[in-house]
Amino acid sequence: MERENIAEAAEKLVVKLEQVKIKEYVEMLENPGRLIFLNFLLGIGRGIGAAIGFSVVSVVLIYLLKHLLVLNLPVISDFIAKIIQLVNLRLGY
Repeated sequence: MERENIAEAAEKLVVKLEQVKIKEYVEMLENPGRLIFLNFLLGIGRGIGAAIGFSVVSVVLIYLLKHLLVLNLPVISDFIAKIIQLVNLRLGY
């Protein structure tokens, strides 16, 4: 009876370990070169994603600022015009 309980517990543990992919994790830790390479690729991916995301947010913000400039609001319009001039100078327009 005791052995059956231990066998069932061991079987449940094996299933749980397979679910969390512990085998792949241990294999990756045993090969540090592959671990470094994968982390390097992940870092590049995150960096490119951040750059693209920042670019999209910046373009949307500038687009919205240009439309606010067209509304010709007294205080905001001058401020936005100055920002757009600085951006255009920086971009070479």
